[in-house]
Amino acid sequence: MPVELASLVRPAHTAVVVQEVQEGVVGAGAGLPALAAAAEEVGLVGALAHLLAAGRAAGVRVIHATAETLPGGFGANRNARLFAGARRAGVLTAAGADAVRPVAALGPADGDVVLPRYYGLSPLGAGPLDGLLRNEGVTTLVVAGVSLNIAIPHLVFEAVARSYQVVLPTDAVAGVPVAYGEAVVANSLGLVATLTTTAELVATWQG
Repeated sequence: MPVELASLVRPAHTAVVVQEVQEGVVGAGAGLPALAAAAEEVGLVGALAHLLAAGRAAGVRVIHATAETLPGGFGANRNARLFAGARRAGVLTAAGADAVRPVAALGPADGDVVLPRYYGLSPLGAGPLDGLLRNEGVTTLVVAGVSLNIAIPHLVFEAVARSYQVVLPTDAVAGVPVAYGEAVVANSLGLVATLTTTAELVATWQG
């Protein structure tokens, strides 16, 4: 029997993980313009801004999982076409660069956590996020951001494998092309995550 949404996303044990909704990915200086266009088409940033505001007001922790590079690209992955394409795009992803900042509409606000990732595909497998969440008693992740091609499925599957409940607001994620992203949600992610919308989550937290 499905678990009631309100029980799943109780603020005391829920965090919103915003995957790579940063200036160099979906902002004005996006290095992946097709992905930025897809995010704009589905209204991702506006939906997320509404969601995060409601989450913060309810006491839900907001984590901006960004992608950065260390000086000289030390330790960065070079073992897939994706990483080579990102380098060719020429977006400066060093700490402090505009490209690594969360898009302005999303903050960060007071109390938000900005957690850079320097390698890999998921903040759970390539950084301290898992341990930090467990230390805070978090058992449910609301996953949002980009992209449904690689990073979001990777994060969702890894979270489920680590015994988290995953809630996916379907209007706060995007992939390229948009129809492909929708198919991934319907045929893959919907088998392991609880699908909802930002409006449903906002109503739940406000209620």
